[in-house]
Amino acid sequence: MANVLSKKIGGTIDILSLTRVKKPSLMRALLDLASEYSGQVVSYRKLQGQLDDAGNTTTLAHYLDLLADAGLVTGLEKHSAKPHLVKRSSPKLNVLNTAVMTAGYPGSFERVRYDGTFWGRLCESAVGAHLLNTLSPDGIVRLRYWRDAAHEVDFVLSSGRRLVAIEVKSGRRQGNLAGLTAFQSRFPHAKLLVVGTGGVPLNEFFSEAAAYWLEEAHRGN
Repeated sequence: MANVLSKKIGGTIDILSLTRVKKPSLMRALLDLASEYSGQVVSYRKLQGQLDDAGNTTTLAHYLDLLADAGLVTGLEKHSAKPHLVKRSSPKLNVLNTAVMTAGYPGSFERVRYDGTFWGRLCESAVGAHLLNTLSPDGIVRLRYWRDAAHEVDFVLSSGRRLVAIEVKSGRRQGNLAGLTAFQSRFPHAKLLVVGTGGVPLNEFFSEAAAYWLEEAHRGN
């Protein structure tokens, strides 16, 4: 994993040769830690507490931006009707290539498939990576997450007033959709989309770009 920063893998750029990084060992450690937390909302202070010589949270946020530019891992902002809360939110970490997660996983694909916790994070991260990698560079469509107390939505696609809340389900049963219900209660004009178990199959979802699912959800409205 540490060598990812000094190689060109899957179209990513060589960060250390293009950007002055004062603490390359810290950036490598952040990459490792962020891949472990992919699919989870983690505060910068929590990341800071688990990294040696982490410096301040501004440094971590900057390094995370560099890792995102390299196509490795990013931090999604929280969706909110109040713009000032977006910038103050803890990031939801998401790898931009699931190989970053699986490279350090011991065992075969079959072992991954039957590790329910890891499989769930892997599926959610794969959906997030697909959405992020298929967003148009013009920034018209945005991708965030949503959380309010005990309720959470995995991903929120937005463009203007159009919203689509996306929940990823990877188990044998669909499970609880309370997060989607709570989101629509807060944003009544939002559309809801389940990906995976009980919803759009993963292979079908991966065949279309982020903008397609935003348009599809709002088709006829």
